[in-house]
Amino acid sequence: THRGLRKVACIGSWHPARVSSTVPRAGQNGYFHRTELNKRVYRIGKKGDRASCQTEADLTEKSITPMGGFVRYGEINEDWIMLKGATVGVKKRPLVLRKSLMKPSTRKHLQPIELKFIDTSSKLGHGRFQTAEEKAKFLGPLASKQK
Repeated sequence: THRGLRKVACIGSWHPARVSSTVPRAGQNGYFHRTELNKRVYRIGKKGDRASCQTEADLTEKSITPMGGFVRYGEINEDWIMLKGATVGVKKRPLVLRKSLMKPSTRKHLQPIELKFIDTSSKLGHGRFQTAEEKAKFLGPLASKQK
């Protein structure tokens, strides 16, 4: 029919009088198509790059994965992208990034990006160390490693 077949029949209740973002829709929006625009890209990293988190101020050779891995995600084993701010959805859901239709013109968006430090300490507790070598140097020989 002219109304269409390949879509969700009920897209929500009468009130609230808007379609929720959790309803599967066609195109760029909806539950299975998380689309973000106007995001600042801080850094793009490659798979297996051990020095991907080096900056001019911090010359420590370390990868993007924090000590112990990201909480409820694990280790980063593929190419990655660092964005400013938050993104929609849960941790492992795919995300579509697209360019804005209009060119950014505000001073905030035109400033160059200068990262001074990328924190890779543990995100599960009171993270004190940036790398495993730094932790081993501080703690010294451990009894569990001597056996």
